[in-house]
Amino acid sequence: MIAKEKVILVTGGAGSIGSEIVRQVSQLNAGLLLVCDIAESPLYEICMELNDRYPRVKYKPVIANIRDRERMRHLFEKYKPDLIYHAAAYKHVPLMESHPCEAALTNVLGTKNIADLANEYNTEAFVMISTDKAVNPSSVMGASKRIAEIYVQSLFKKLKKEKGDQAIRFITTRFGNVIGSSGSVIPRFEQQIRDGGPVTVTNPEIIRYFMTIPEACRLVLEAGKLGKGGEVFIFDMGEPVNIKGLAEEMIRLEGFEPYRDIDIVFTGLRPGEKLYEELLYDKETVKPTHHPKILTASVKEYDYGKVSASLSELLEAAVNYQSREVVKRMKEIVPEYISLNSKYSDLDKK
Repeated sequence: MIAKEKVILVTGGAGSIGSEIVRQVSQLNAGLLLVCDIAESPLYEICMELNDRYPRVKYKPVIANIRDRERMRHLFEKYKPDLIYHAAAYKHVPLMESHPCEAALTNVLGTKNIADLANEYNTEAFVMISTDKAVNPSSVMGASKRIAEIYVQSLFKKLKKEKGDQAIRFITTRFGNVIGSSGSVIPRFEQQIRDGGPVTVTNPEIIRYFMTIPEACRLVLEAGKLGKGGEVFIFDMGEPVNIKGLAEEMIRLEGFEPYRDIDIVFTGLRPGEKLYEELLYDKETVKPTHHPKILTASVKEYDYGKVSASLSELLEAAVNYQSREVVKRMKEIVPEYISLNSKYSDLDKK
């Protein structure tokens, strides 16, 4: 349970993950729930749902962009959140491959803004939602999320030295695809089947890990309670799923025969897309926790001063919309970032 007086901020609170965190937090005993998002209509929808399903919950909708530091400062000054679940991010790999400056400004600068303000206003805990695409990234999106992880971890390390046990608990959660999130493969397949096909799969060999949105968010809340600070928690996603096999099974479940009634067309890997995702780097090791589905990864530590200097160069390029310079800086910060099927692949050869 969460103490009655606690103020909880959910960034990206109208998104697929953020809105489910909002729902689950609404069932707890919080004081005030701040639902923050830049998208007006989805924010309105989650507010209407809260009114209908959780009429006793005290909440405030907040239209704000995490990239706007002064807007977010005003929010922190007014409400002084105790707990933060940071779900706001750009997540679509092909779109971010075309918009690296936007990926850097939202996923990196936005995270930095919230993390810095959390420390400044003495927040108790900051739980960041990351992704398996941050591991050995092959895309702009994955690299931007890995850089956000690095910043949060380096900031915690610095604050731990300065403040000891008084340091804010910065916690990272890393998991794969969630079933039914906006733009995910299952709703797309359902629509394509309803339309009579074809169902499009990028590659017959492609595999992904899946988890339901409610389960992933339950684990996020559990990780927030487990974390002492500085951890990267990895969720047990079960066995990987072959996407071609998933498409075939979904066609059969609708009473059709794959390739006869409804065809499956292979369109080729998209820019930045991998055949398979990873939850760990090769050199990372994991340890069990008290929760059977949550593991702790041992990750490389980074110096805050060096990370901050690198981020300054990256973000300067981003605000000036220098896309190639942004990707180049990302590759310097994350050397294991190797572009796949991307116009930025040539930057790996230098």
